Amino acid sequence: MPSPFDAALLDRAAALIKAYGARGEMVATAESCTGGLVSALLTAIAGSSAVVDRGFVTYSNEAKQAMLGVPEALLTAHGAVSEPVARAMAEGALAHSRAHVAVAITGIAGPGGGTADKPVGLVHFACARRGGETLAIEKRFGDLGRAEVRRAALLCALDLFEARSG
Repeated sequence: MPSPFDAALLDRAAALIKAYGARGEMVATAESCTGGLVSALLTAIAGSSAVVDRGFVTYSNEAKQAMLGVPEALLTAHGAVSEPVARAMAEGALAHSRAHVAVAITGIAGPGGGTADKPVGLVHFACARRGGETLAIEKRFGDLGRAEVRRAALLCALDLFEARSG
């Protein structure tokens, strides 16, 4: 079966696996709206088992709490699609893994589910490094369609892993 990912994505993933592997570091993902796409891409690369510790697909609030330790109060106060929750997801992925770096993604891929404050295409990302700062960014991709929002989120997650790989 051919890869569901194009050559450019596979090349980026291979470079990430090589960079983290060269330092003996592991990564983890905490994904909501991408449903495991980032983990799937990274694990499409031969040898990724030396670098990818685990991927958490935490689509529901209950999963975010149970698997990553995201406090219920944080979800209630800010909603799942928020910077504080993305940060808690990334930090929770580190706490519940052997990873050195974790990227978290939570957003609204659509076609429904958006509001005036949180429109379709809004995605929050966080990247946590053990012993370092947790970086967070917000992207508003717009209502591009579900598949395109998810692909844009995948690309942004790769950007974060690349930025923290050096």
